[in-house]
Amino acid sequence: MPERELNTSTRLAAERTRLAHERTLMAWIRTSTSLIAFGFTIFKFFQYLAEQEQRRTPIVSPWVLGLVLIVLGLVALILAWIQHNQEMKALTTQLGPMPYSISAVMAGLIAVLGVVALVVVIWRL
Repeated sequence: MPERELNTSTRLAAERTRLAHERTLMAWIRTSTSLIAFGFTIFKFFQYLAEQEQRRTPIVSPWVLGLVLIVLGLVALILAWIQHNQEMKALTTQLGPMPYSISAVMAGLIAVLGVVALVVVIWRL
């Protein structure tokens, strides 16, 4: 960790870089949330249709499609969170302590909701 005082331009550049990393993680959170929600919606919608009327068996089960989308959303979110943590550690090593990442906390909360959706789809509740 640097013990020297950073000049204004370096400090502002570091802040812009940190905020760019935050925006990138937030974009991944939006993408992952969309995948998880879309997968869960497909599963529940077709489950509702199956209960209301008899339909012919589709080529790809809505259960499989929903499961794949939820898993894809969770994997993307976890990889984005890992990358974000690595980038923040690199910035901290070079420039000293950084403010705590609120978007990383939100990524964790969305991941928990994604796991709940995954459990519901697996157990077909």
